[in-house]
Amino acid sequence: MEIMTIIFAFAALFLLMAIGMPIGFAMIIVGFGGYAHLGGFDSALTMVGSVPYTTVASYLFSVLPLFTLMGDFASSSGLMRDGYRTMNIWIGHLPGGLAMASIGGCASFACVSGSSVATAMTMTRVALPEMLEYKYSPKLAAGCLAAGGTLGLLIPPSGAFIIYGLIAEQSIGKLFMAGVVPGIMLTVLFMATIYILAKIDPKIAPCGAKFIWKDRLLALKDVWGLLLIFFIVMGGIWGGVFTPTEAAAVGAFVAFIFLVARRKYTWQVFIRSLKRAVSFTGMAFSMLIGAMIFGYFTALAGLPDALANLITELSMPPLGVLLCILAVYVVIGCVMESIPMILITVPIFGPILTALGFDPIWFGVILVIMTEMALISPPIGMNVFIISGMTSGIPMSTIFRGVLPFVVAMLVGVAILITFPQITLFLPQTMS
Repeated sequence: MEIMTIIFAFAALFLLMAIGMPIGFAMIIVGFGGYAHLGGFDSALTMVGSVPYTTVASYLFSVLPLFTLMGDFASSSGLMRDGYRTMNIWIGHLPGGLAMASIGGCASFACVSGSSVATAMTMTRVALPEMLEYKYSPKLAAGCLAAGGTLGLLIPPSGAFIIYGLIAEQSIGKLFMAGVVPGIMLTVLFMATIYILAKIDPKIAPCGAKFIWKDRLLALKDVWGLLLIFFIVMGGIWGGVFTPTEAAAVGAFVAFIFLVARRKYTWQVFIRSLKRAVSFTGMAFSMLIGAMIFGYFTALAGLPDALANLITELSMPPLGVLLCILAVYVVIGCVMESIPMILITVPIFGPILTALGFDPIWFGVILVIMTEMALISPPIGMNVFIISGMTSGIPMSTIFRGVLPFVVAMLVGVAILITFPQITLFLPQTMS
């Protein structure tokens, strides 16, 4: 293995990221340079000339802009606000009820979004002013929204599952189905965390208004749109009616129908949604191409084989290897965003864990939860940056303290999924 070349390459990669270069271009530059150093400049030019087309010239990749469109149409139509309002009417009167309703609203929007940042931004606009009005602790209010936003990565349709599926060559439909029950479980764990914190110190989360049963039942009519989109998309994938790409197209069309039916459609909204889809797709494609080029370099340098041989020589049990890898994710999650974590590490760790007998679909869910932690871990936590930028009076240090209990809840969720892997696997096993 070319140890010094690999060390220098990773140092250069992190340096380029630190000075603000987009991660995709940083991986392309470092991957090309490393490949040229080891295999020759002509070979590197040939590789760079073929990888971009072979990476993205696939019908499957249209799932990325289509799911982005679906989430944007659903958000613009007001379905997100309706989901939060319904959760607030049902559980807002409980200790920490408004915060729990915010988590429920995040989970509802995640069903049609697939983006952690979009979920966090939308829910912050909707829920944070109301929580602060009811004298909620800013630490809890902002912390629960930052953590709740991460559900956009786990609850399908998820952009993280799409990226992982493409890199690990796994079924995106099975990954979506595998994320359903863990997504519900993590939502419940977040709500339980809020309830415990509110019971310990009622001052940080006063109870909201209590509604009669008639109002609660009437409020259910406001969430049928979200549920309809979710069940059309996921039900179609589960039943074999749609491929994930077809399901994305159908979901985007249904969300567009809601946008028009609710009289929220304007040319400005439509063009804005298209621009966001193009922007996200361009960013994702650049990162995928960069990951593939960087992966060719690490393979040529012998990194995956060297790590596999090292683990074999250590004679560690499979669970020990898994825990070591998860510990690595905890560390690098503090200095790297979620999608780059998946792109850089899956080609290295994925084959090792598969060789040890771990199911790659199951590991995909575990990995997404670990990348969720990266979104709220200091000092890079993207969701914390987003919420801090949207609120003038809540410093980032306060939000980082607020997310700590939810990090614990994520670790508990990972422990449960490791102990009981069928929680993740039983739905994919029933797919048509």
